[in-house]
Amino acid sequence: MNLIDVYIYEVTRRLPEKNREDIGLELKSTIEDMLPEEYTEEDVKEVLSELGNPAVLAGGYNERPMHLIGPKYFDIYVSLLKMIVPIAVVIAFISVLAKYVVGFEQGDTVLNVALIVLGEGIWSIITVFMQVFFWLTLTFAILERSDRSKDEYPRTMSLNKWTPEDLKNTSYIPQNRVVSKGYVFGSLLWTAIWGTIFFNADHLAGVYENAGNGLEFILPALNQAVLNSYWQLIVVVIGLEIVFALTLFIKHQWTKKIAIFNLIREVIGLIVLIFLITNSNLFNIEFLTYMSRIFQSTEEQIKMFIIWLTLILFPIFSLYNSFEGFRKASR
Repeated sequence: MNLIDVYIYEVTRRLPEKNREDIGLELKSTIEDMLPEEYTEEDVKEVLSELGNPAVLAGGYNERPMHLIGPKYFDIYVSLLKMIVPIAVVIAFISVLAKYVVGFEQGDTVLNVALIVLGEGIWSIITVFMQVFFWLTLTFAILERSDRSKDEYPRTMSLNKWTPEDLKNTSYIPQNRVVSKGYVFGSLLWTAIWGTIFFNADHLAGVYENAGNGLEFILPALNQAVLNSYWQLIVVVIGLEIVFALTLFIKHQWTKKIAIFNLIREVIGLIVLIFLITNSNLFNIEFLTYMSRIFQSTEEQIKMFIIWLTLILFPIFSLYNSFEGFRKASR
């Protein structure tokens, strides 16, 4: 992208979505009017320097005041807040989830544990947000008051004054390739949930009955010893999912390399699942007997139904997820 388009992107990304297109067109027209007919890159830099830092220009269009920290460091402050808070919140919730799932006892009911996890998880999220907000705000307040320079120009992430050269280090991300933070942290949360269930399946995955005050776990569906024998492969799959999510978080967009990595991750996960689901000792015999009585079928039929359902659905989901990655990366 040329410097003009990147400059407009740097301005409009700080504005409400409903105003971005109109202001972008207006700003592009203004820049073109300021340039000579046959302009060079130096002419563009001179015009952009005259217009000034994109954060300042965006502040003129923006209806929201930037008074919390001050215009000099406000943009950096908000960027770091948006980056750190979601990470801290997800880690806090995963910690609460792991604490109660690992400590789940046979006598506990799923409903009670779920309510405790939800309540403590929400409180943990609020606490973490307040801590991050307080310490980050305090840090920038001290930074601004200890800054002896007299100019009030907003600073970039390198804490230097903005110049048009900074646009060359800016990654221009088309909107239809952007990866939302919700998608990234949802992926991390899902990995934490299924990983926790896998290593605690003997008291989480199985048959529940209504005990009056909530659901009570009475019969495991899977053989925990068999699951544990695959722990090395599962750790590899979990590691790939974490690296994938963090890569999306850092790049903030789909690329062909990330799409290929996503495909490899899906293939490896699918291979591990096939090895696991086809293990003849995976299912608990008592569970198969219990299900055969309910559905009036044989244990072998119940077992084969679960296996084939898994072998049909999971490849479909993997294929769709891989296709979506390449589709978004090629936009």
